[in-house]
Amino acid sequence: MESLRELTCTEDWTEVWSESDQIPVLLIKHSTTCPISANAWREFQLHLTQEAIPDVSYVFVKVIESRPVSLQIASDLGVPHKSPQVILIVQQQARWSLSHWDITAQNINSALLSHPSA
Repeated sequence: MESLRELTCTEDWTEVWSESDQIPVLLIKHSTTCPISANAWREFQLHLTQEAIPDVSYVFVKVIESRPVSLQIASDLGVPHKSPQVILIVQQQARWSLSHWDITAQNINSALLSHPSA
């Protein structure tokens, strides 16, 4: 399984956002109190254990516990906040995103395989 990093402060996000200039970043916004988010989290984990791509950085933010980070991500990327939400970030831009029940391992795999930088 690829390593998965949690973003807990805006400095973590700034580092990852800069990193996206060199390597694609797949971010999941996760609510620890929402059953829909729990399902998305399982699908994300399934992707990581079965289909993770080595040249992609995988990160997550807990939207309740790290709200300032989640809001900064939405602001910097210009992607309205949703939870759960998966965003592919390449060169500091959101190139693809899904939310809620659309977050499946299959959709994540398809998006990463069809994106030329991932």
